[in-house]
Amino acid sequence: MSRTETLAGSLDTGVTMTMDSENPSRETPQPPTTDTGPDPARLTVLAGPTAVGKGTVAAAIRERFPDIWISVSATTRKPRPAEVHGVHYLFVSDEEFDRMVAAGELLEWAVVHKAARYGTPKQPVLDKLAEGRPALLEIDLQGARQVRETMPEAHFVFLAPPSWDELVRRLVGRGTETAEERERRLETATLELAAEKEFDVTIVNASVREAADQLVKLIRSPQISGKS
Repeated sequence: MSRTETLAGSLDTGVTMTMDSENPSRETPQPPTTDTGPDPARLTVLAGPTAVGKGTVAAAIRERFPDIWISVSATTRKPRPAEVHGVHYLFVSDEEFDRMVAAGELLEWAVVHKAARYGTPKQPVLDKLAEGRPALLEIDLQGARQVRETMPEAHFVFLAPPSWDELVRRLVGRGTETAEERERRLETATLELAAEKEFDVTIVNASVREAADQLVKLIRSPQISGKS
């Protein structure tokens, strides 16, 4: 029986040649190694009740961990003070949002707090995952449920407040909603808190820096399990 030996030649052709030791004149080309590019990354979805600090935690990650790509949601609501179009949100008209929905450009979308619509542009998410870059969606509960239907392999992280009283304090303290809007948001928050069990892991946002660090650790971990 013949045996083969790999030749380490000086030519880098991408093809491995083998030589039959009993018949040195016969060389058999071997298929080149296929470079399939980076392995697809896993998507992480962050959701939680209103005023829990999802946007603040996402902003901290954007500033300190630029290797993690964070999706920018489209919304029909008006910008708050200091919010920048294309950085915090894509602020669009109702007509433009209708067009995006009709064209199938959104991975998920929902009416939030019985008011404005929010949605995640789909193509940027797919592009980043194909590049192998860690990707994070910071969205509401309805959107997270939609993503679970279409991308069940994603990691789903629930951001919780230290207490109900602290959640109310944060909502009132930011001063960006009317009394009527606050009541509507708090009503929604009770339903959102009850959905915690639907998520893979919970992070309590007692400190923005610590919550961001925990989330980044989970994003970079091959598996997510248990509670934090």
